[in-house]
Amino acid sequence: MTIETSDCRYFVSYSGMKLPLKLVNELSGRDLDNRNTFFRGYFDAKERLIRCEKVVYGEVELLHCYRYHENGELQEAKISGLDEEMTVLVFDQQGLSVSG
Repeated sequence: MTIETSDCRYFVSYSGMKLPLKLVNELSGRDLDNRNTFFRGYFDAKERLIRCEKVVYGEVELLHCYRYHENGELQEAKISGLDEEMTVLVFDQQGLSVSG
């Protein structure tokens, strides 16, 4: 699935510390006009978050891209911030970190 064919939704924030991020407090498109900061989430057909962008004043400040194992567990997380340096985390089929 590509970003172009995924379901894009908007959120106020996220909860928890575990990956993938859990986006919370969904916003409507109209709500975005009054916000300086929000999260844009892209979801696959199984409702799994595949890309998350923290948007601040129209610029992407934080980016997470996720891939999943066939069993639904997180396989890989690519994370970059303002410095644009990419961190790649890899997980086994039980969701345990194996590198990063």
